[in-house]
This record gives sequence, C-alpha cells and structure tokens, in this order.
Amino acid sequence: MAKRLFDILFAITVLVLASPFMLLAAIGIKIVSPGPVFYRARRVGKDMRVFDMLKFRSMHDGSDKGSAITGRSDSRVFPLGALLRKTKIDELPQFLNVLKGDMSIVGPRPEDPGIVEKSYMPWMKETLAVAPGITSPGAIYYYAYGLELLGEEDIEESYIDRLLAPKLALDRAYLERANFLSDVYYTVLTFLAVVGNVTGHRVPPAKTDMEAAKKWAAIPAQKAAP
Repeated sequence: MAKRLFDILFAITVLVLASPFMLLAAIGIKIVSPGPVFYRARRVGKDMRVFDMLKFRSMHDGSDKGSAITGRSDSRVFPLGALLRKTKIDELPQFLNVLKGDMSIVGPRPEDPGIVEKSYMPWMKETLAVAPGITSPGAIYYYAYGLELLGEEDIEESYIDRLLAPKLALDRAYLERANFLSDVYYTVLTFLAVVGNVTGHRVPPAKTDMEAAKKWAAIPAQKAAP
C-alpha cells in the first residue's frame, strides 16, 4: 500500500511539474513530424499481461515495424525525437501508466512481447512477478553503458546477446532487497543518471546490485565513469 501511494503521489507531482515540457514536446512533435504525438509500445507487465506503454513519439510515423530496439544512429528517429530520448522527456507519459496501475515508479523495465517470448530464460521471467517500473537498476545500467554495448549491424540481436541478461540480472537482484527506501534511492539516482546521460557523466547502479546480479549473469566490465 505504501508503494502504491508513493507511486500515485510521485506520478501526479511529476506530471504537474513537467506539464510545460510535455506541452512543448507535444507541440514540437506535431510541427516537425506528421503523425500522432504519443506512441503506444506493446510491453509485457506483471504476470505476463500485455499493456500499452505510453511514450512521446520520437520516430517517424509507421517506422516501428522494424527492430524493437533503437540504436545510437537509428535513421527512424527524427532530430527532435533524439533530443527527447536523450533527456528522457519521451518517457514522461509513462507516469500516466503509473496512475492507471500498469506500472510502478521503480520496478523491472517492461520488455517487448517478442523478446520475452523468444529470449527470456526462466530466471528472467521471475521479474514479471511484480509491476514493471519507469526506472530500475537495469534501466540505469542501460543509460550508462547501453549504447556502447550495442552493435550497429543487427541492433536487436546485439541487445539480446549483450544487454538483456545484465539488465535483467540487475533487476532480479534488486527484487531480493527492494523496499520503500531503496525505491526512493533509485528514484533520486535516476534523476542523476538522466543528467549524467545529457552531460556525458556515467551514473552506475548501486554496487550492491552490481555484485548481487552476478548470481544470474555476467556484468560486462566497463570503463570507469568520467
């Protein structure tokens, strides 16, 4: 109950405070790219329930038929969309998913149904026992190291081979110790990670989760943060 109350209050606060940025993003998308403002991404949530995760559209309309994963120089992303992605403004509509109950603030990031069906191992499916989140240790790891681990040739295959297991191992490890205070910690850490993503300074997940994640998957050695 405390987690759900935190989710609702935090989501309302963010939506109110971010409303000017969201309005500007919506206007900008309509000006620079024909098509809808929002993109509904099909994702697998708690107990394998598929839902529509809301995002500001950052790719040309109709270009979502290709890879479910977007690389560093994906031609499907228009310039304003790239800015929205870098600043994570494109993720703000997901706080509406939180109010609806599809998502939580902190929880394993929801994945594309095709990737879940084809690539999830049994231990990975354990992350589907809880509500997916806007942020998680795995998401912060992706912010810090994801793009340099992804190949450019077959972006979805390299994501599955190099990033899926580390991300889910971090989220699985976090489930072992998650509580209200740790959720607050990761909420703050996410803000720092987003700022770091914009300024080029890596913010990794907590060392506790980085170490515990090795029980499920190897975490690729990374360069020290600048």
